[in-house]
Amino acid sequence: MKGALRLIYPPQCLCCSAPVAEEGGLCTACWREAEFIQGTCCGRCGVPLPGGGPGDEADEAAGLLVCDDCLRVQRPWLRGRAALAYRGTGRKLALMLKHGDRLDLAPALGDWVARAALPLLRPDMVVVPVPVHPRRLLKRKYNQAEMLARRVARAHGLAHLPGGLRRLRHTPMQDHGSVGDRFANVADAIAVPARMAPRLQGRAVLLVDDVMASGATMAAAAEALRAAGTGPISVVVLARAVKDA
Repeated sequence: MKGALRLIYPPQCLCCSAPVAEEGGLCTACWREAEFIQGTCCGRCGVPLPGGGPGDEADEAAGLLVCDDCLRVQRPWLRGRAALAYRGTGRKLALMLKHGDRLDLAPALGDWVARAALPLLRPDMVVVPVPVHPRRLLKRKYNQAEMLARRVARAHGLAHLPGGLRRLRHTPMQDHGSVGDRFANVADAIAVPARMAPRLQGRAVLLVDDVMASGATMAAAAEALRAAGTGPISVVVLARAVKDA
């Protein structure tokens, strides 16, 4: 049956729909433009690093190699990872999932996020997606972070708590503005609902989102989790914004 279906509906590239050998794969051209973060990276935010050279510094307390941004900005989470750099194919796929109604991408992209999260896993960890405001959810119909988080939780046999965080107010998109503007935009905009606090207290949390740029949204979400008394917080995203060389 599967063979017959493949003849009628051959596997297509996730990004451009060109023919590929396997479901959930990328064509040669899109693969070349996909920057999977698999080498040396910042242990705090997941951004790729040049390779542990003299310009990279370690956080002695956590034993992590950290980037310049994470040395300047205190992150309210312990560790972080990302599957892809947010450019090329990584950017296209993130935007297709977020704004293009491409829900079919969620399983494959979620599996990529799950692999990126492997170094972050802890016993009895709970997976929590970054929430969207109900007004935005009504327009978009889904929360792409929740879809990724569900796949991550399933892949690793972890509890998934999609209602662990909620947006208290509607905020403009974080696409523009300075770093300071982005942090101000989401300040005190996310909280843990009172009914969810007992399920989070003392437990390690894996916070999941689709894209991290400045880290402002992740910081607001992590601060809310810390205020609710969670255990250590780690973050993982599909795509991490990177500075052009």
